[in-house]
Amino acid sequence: MRKITTLKELPDVGALVGKAVVTSFGRPGASAGLPQRSLLVPQHHQDPDRLAAYNRVCGFGLRDHVPATWLHVLTFPLHAALMAGRDFPFGLAGLVHVTNTMTLHRPVSLTEPLRIKVWSDNLAPHKRGVTFDLVGEIHVDDELVWSGRSNYLAMGAELDAPAPAPLPRLASPETAPSQLWRLPADLGRQYAQVSEDTNPIHLYPLTSMPFGFKRPIIHGMWTHAKALSALGPRLPESFTVDVAFTKPLMLPTKATFAVDETEDALRFAVARAGSDGPALVGRVTSFDSPV
Repeated sequence: MRKITTLKELPDVGALVGKAVVTSFGRPGASAGLPQRSLLVPQHHQDPDRLAAYNRVCGFGLRDHVPATWLHVLTFPLHAALMAGRDFPFGLAGLVHVTNTMTLHRPVSLTEPLRIKVWSDNLAPHKRGVTFDLVGEIHVDDELVWSGRSNYLAMGAELDAPAPAPLPRLASPETAPSQLWRLPADLGRQYAQVSEDTNPIHLYPLTSMPFGFKRPIIHGMWTHAKALSALGPRLPESFTVDVAFTKPLMLPTKATFAVDETEDALRFAVARAGSDGPALVGRVTSFDSPV
């Protein structure tokens, strides 16, 4: 049974990310397990100005309901608070966002107060380290309106357990790219301002170099959001979207977007222009789809 810690409001992410980086060393490690606690904000009122800025950076137009990826952004401060805790087994340095799955159970409006709850689970060995999930749920009153799960890899970590069989890979679309995006050098800073994800690998060359990148890389969740905005009216009102982050996009760059439609899903991919492989592969299915 997880202990629930209730907070009055979403915490300051910048301070938490800084704390998580500083305290990356001396963590208990995978053998200690994940903390058995959840964090809860019972009532969060969305900021219309911040949402408008988020929509501009990610390409969403004016709409009656908020993007599904915006709801993920609102869970991030609580996930950062979990990871900043001394009882969390891994430091922020060396974590790789591998996949994300989210379900928009029904459209959500800007004016609805949200109950946001997060936790971590699914600790598992991996050939390159150890993986775990950060989970989030958002309710309006007692109704579940959004749920999401992000899988992370802690590079080089060890766990004395057999590795599970790898999941099937998402299939790329079989069509040529239909869009070309230009990603400026400061896009990571733009997205950090609206998402509050200030991980230094996304900001400047000097802050990304200690993590092995000569230039900053764009947030995977910006790429995810931009892809959903590119789908536009093709998105169902309620849907599940699965994405896999396969390669980083270093800034500045140009990226292509491709999408096709099968009998039961929209398949899409984002790739650096001229590259031979995608940076992100995704699939959208209707929430009531059997897939």
